[in-house]
This record gives sequence, C-alpha cells and structure tokens, in this order.
Amino acid sequence: MKDTDILTEIVHGGAGVLPQAGAVNVPIYLTSTFRQPSFEDPGNYGYSRGKNPTREAVELLIAKLEGGTYGFGFASGMAATQAALSLLKSGDKVLVSSNVYGGTYGLLAEILSSYGISFSLEDMTDLSVLEEKITDDVRAIFVETPSNPSLTVTDLKKVAEISERHRLLSIVDNTFMSPYLQRPLDFGIDIVVESATKYLSGHSDIIAGVLAVKDEKIASRIHMAQGLIGGILQPFDAFLLARGIRTLAVRQDRAVQNAEKIADFLQRQPFITAIHYPGLKSDPGYEIQRRQARNGGAMISFELAESIDIPVFLESLRLITFGASLGGVESLIGHPATTSHRGIPKTVRERTGISDRLIRLSAGIEYSDDIINDLKQAFEKADSVN
Repeated sequence: MKDTDILTEIVHGGAGVLPQAGAVNVPIYLTSTFRQPSFEDPGNYGYSRGKNPTREAVELLIAKLEGGTYGFGFASGMAATQAALSLLKSGDKVLVSSNVYGGTYGLLAEILSSYGISFSLEDMTDLSVLEEKITDDVRAIFVETPSNPSLTVTDLKKVAEISERHRLLSIVDNTFMSPYLQRPLDFGIDIVVESATKYLSGHSDIIAGVLAVKDEKIASRIHMAQGLIGGILQPFDAFLLARGIRTLAVRQDRAVQNAEKIADFLQRQPFITAIHYPGLKSDPGYEIQRRQARNGGAMISFELAESIDIPVFLESLRLITFGASLGGVESLIGHPATTSHRGIPKTVRERTGISDRLIRLSAGIEYSDDIINDLKQAFEKADSVN
C-alpha cells in the first residue's frame, strides 16, 4: 500500500462500513444477540460471539491495513496468537524466534505442549542454518521481527521462501512495528498477529489482539477457532481500537523521531554496554530492517553496566513510566527478566541473549529532551561509581 493510501485508510477506514446513519465514528453495538428477520432468513448478524458490526468494522480495517483479505479481532494479542497456533495439531512442531515474547513462550511451553505440540527456539537472524532444523514434524515457523526484547531482525522474504519451499505455515508477530511501519503479508508471510493493545490502540486503555491473512482456507480455519474458542474483541474495545488507529501514523512518526534521538544519546553513555536498535547503522539488523520496514521503530533495548543499580535506576525515573506493556503515547520502560520474560527459565533467557541487565524502552511522544534528561538523571543516581 502506498503512503497516500495507508495514511488515508488509517484516518478514515472502518467508519464507512456501517453507513446507515452516516456516523463519522464506528457505532458501538452493545448487544449479545440480534433479531432474526424471518425463519428462512437468519440475517447478517445472529450472535455477537460469531459476528458483531463494531468488531466487523475493525476487522475489515485491519485486513486492509495489513495488506490482507481477512481480518480478525481478539480479546488480546495472546488470544490472536493462540488462534494462529490452533492450526497445528498433536505431533506438530513449530520453529520459534529465540528472542520471543515471554507470553508466547509460555503458551507453547505450558499449554500447547500438553496437546502434543512441540517447539524449539532458533536464531532467526541466520536463516542459512534454519533449513537444517526443519525435520519431518515441523509444520510452522513463528517469527518476531524486530524481536521482543532484543530487537533482532529477521528477513521476512526469506522466511516466506523457506516456508513455501517446505510447505510450512509462516506466522509473524508484528506488534513492535504495526502495519504502518511493516507489512509481513506483503513479503509472502501467511499470518500476521499483533497485540493491538500496543501501537494500534496507542493509549494504554484496552487489551486487544488482531490477526490478518490473505488465504481463504486459512481464514476459514481462523474464523472457526475465533468463534469456538470465543476470545473475541468486545464492541466497546473495538470502538476504542478504531479510534486509536486514527492517529497511528502521527503517533508512530513522533515516537520514532524520539527513539532515534534516544538511541543516539544512549550509544554515547558510559552506563551502557550494548544497545539494540535496528534504526542505528551500527546495528546488525539495520540493512534488512531498511529493506522491509519504514524505519527502525520506536522500541529500544540496552544493557546496563555493572556499576548501575537497576532498581535504583528504574525507580528514579520521573517522566518515563516503569511498568509493563509498550506502544502507548507515554514512554514506558521495563526489565524483561522480571516482567515480560520472567516465565522463561533463566538458562534459556541467557542462552537467547535476554540478560538480567537488559532494559526495554518504548519511546513515547513526549518532548524528546525531557525523555533524555529523565534517563540521564536516573543513570547518575543509579551509578555506584559516583
């Protein structure tokens, strides 16, 4: 989709799906059931778990923004991920990005494993060896790019080519980018999932998930899973999500501008031993990121030097919110090892580059100097050398 198309669709998409009253915003249909026109005619809507006009408007919008044909709204990003992985069956195996969200790891390790679905964490930055890991039981590849929390980058086109060659399902978690910055389906990926709680909503006020596909057969199976499992996006949350999407482009543009300035600041600090941001030319994933995304995004992670007392650093921040989540208008910071990735065994975290000194920062849309000054004063307070 061209910039002119996606920028307009972000602002106006969804509202015109239900034109009866000419509403500028998507109307909220707070109803569990609908009157059936007649015995022979069940009508467009019957029961809101299966289909609701407000959710439908958002699902059609998501499909357009992601470059798909079919879109789906869920109660959370995890519900969307579960729906995608529900296409697997007992005995199947999925290859997963080694730096993967802790919730995704937990879903695979604690829930799906009991159904006979196995997985292995693989380095998706080196796809030359990935095909060696494809055994007869492998049925899918699940990728985050940039990954959570180490911001490693995976070549989407190559993942799609490998998946097609081996007849595997390709799934990409696009939460860190959103369809405004990156569209995995354009590179041949089968399924894209996102936690819409993050950039799509952008205001830290709802929990939601979305999924988009191009293939009709896959869409049919996802639709069945959505209805039978029932983790649907509720009408009021769908309304808030549609409203949030209207400012997606301007929010992300500002957040990325801030992230670039913050990354430049961080790479010059003695308190930092490593910085992970694919918007930096020095980052290993920079060239791939430049080819497949609009820019490096607004997520940054960095390793703190041993001299920095991590609790003191995080608790000294005045503007940046120390807490879970990301992608809101406010800057958010977290310690993955004790929050988003705490459920992953320490040995696995260390093996996959998620150290206890790793910090994840979601740049908000505040004045950039205020964010940088907040980081600076917190570094100084937490530095045990001084």
